[in-house]
Amino acid sequence: EVQLQAFGGGLVQAGGSLKLSCAASGFTFDDYAIGWFRQAPGKEREGVSCISNRDGSTWYADSVKGRFTISGDNAKNTVYLQMNSLKPEDTAVYYCAAVRIPGFFSVNAMNYWGKGTLVTVSS
Repeated sequence: EVQLQAFGGGLVQAGGSLKLSCAASGFTFDDYAIGWFRQAPGKEREGVSCISNRDGSTWYADSVKGRFTISGDNAKNTVYLQMNSLKPEDTAVYYCAAVRIPGFFSVNAMNYWGKGTLVTVSS
């Protein structure tokens, strides 16, 4: 059974940090890229960052560059998103998702989704 379990959401003040984790099971980790999407109330789901578990290449949305860092631990089948200098506009439900390589990192292309974890940034 394929599972993507996201952890680490919570409430933080603006300027603070949170670290999200996405634990994957049920598929060959190295054959996939795993990333994070987020969806704020009343807005569309958007891509935040992703990492290839094959070669470690990464992508970031412009809105989070320089503040968020994605990393992976292939031994633990886990991907992390370190979020620093958080802003109120980062408030959203964050989802991790996986796409088989080669593939596009987009909402409609992902093969597997996890349940979201809520991140709330207070001003």
